[in-house]
Amino acid sequence: MLGDAPGLLADHLADSVSGDKPEVLIIGGGPAGLTAATYLARFRRRVLVADGGAPRACWIPVSHNLPGFPHGIAGEAILKRMREQALEFDAVIEPGRVEVLARNGDGFTARLNGREVHARAVLLATGVTDHHPDLPGVERAIERALVRICPICDGYEAIDKAVAVIGKDDRGVREAAFLRTYSDRVTLIHVGPADALTEEEELRRMGVELIRAPIDNVRLEGDRVTALAWGGTSRVFDLVYSALGTSPNAELARTLGARVGEDGCMVVDLHQATSVPGLHAAGDVVRGLNQIAVAGAEAAIAATAIHNALREADGWTVG
Repeated sequence: MLGDAPGLLADHLADSVSGDKPEVLIIGGGPAGLTAATYLARFRRRVLVADGGAPRACWIPVSHNLPGFPHGIAGEAILKRMREQALEFDAVIEPGRVEVLARNGDGFTARLNGREVHARAVLLATGVTDHHPDLPGVERAIERALVRICPICDGYEAIDKAVAVIGKDDRGVREAAFLRTYSDRVTLIHVGPADALTEEEELRRMGVELIRAPIDNVRLEGDRVTALAWGGTSRVFDLVYSALGTSPNAELARTLGARVGEDGCMVVDLHQATSVPGLHAAGDVVRGLNQIAVAGAEAAIAATAIHNALREADGWTVG
């Protein structure tokens, strides 16, 4: 039987409905953060989402890779639906970036929009920052799906097209190899140091053309992508993929002493818990496959673990 459950339940439900102090602070308003907000709000937890704006998902022109949307859906539409769902269950979403995050007894204190916010638990869903190629109008090109950042998401749309991969090291080789699944017209434009490309023989084996050109010699023209390689010679591509990598937004975790991997991503256990008690992480900031479906799954796991940990801390025991 549940130990002091009736009294605890009444107090918790009253606080959940009327209280304005969050039990759980979610940092990040992308797919992971919003999924966790919906779960925790439905668990009757007081939830505050600090939405730093413009999550990575908003760059998606149309995704055909998200389960349940066979005809595709835009990134902004995904985020809009997820926000509406979290708000439906009384999660609070506040625009703003958490500037400071610190331990405070058994909980945490965050600096948000000039005030201190106290929470018993924190979920980091801060994502990563893409290293976009330095192309004129690159943001518009991404919106028009001329420049892409995720071949796992939309490599299927590159079938039989002329595809260029912009890379600065052997990551470009690996991305070109992945895209050869879809097209036999793949070119790697290497913009990094010469010695950073060590797998040139692999490119020849796969039939991938190699162009060495500085990034300022790559430009967009109309609905095509033109790469000026040498001596006025130009090449035209249907799509360009950036293989310039990402940087995890894990600074807040580092200030708390949370464990991060060599790649800068956060290291978590099977319940998405970090090495800092009460701090969980989900989504692209965690080492793994950067996909919306994966972010949602990690967020669901993290939210459930947070809820159960708070229940245990409140004395809910199974006898």
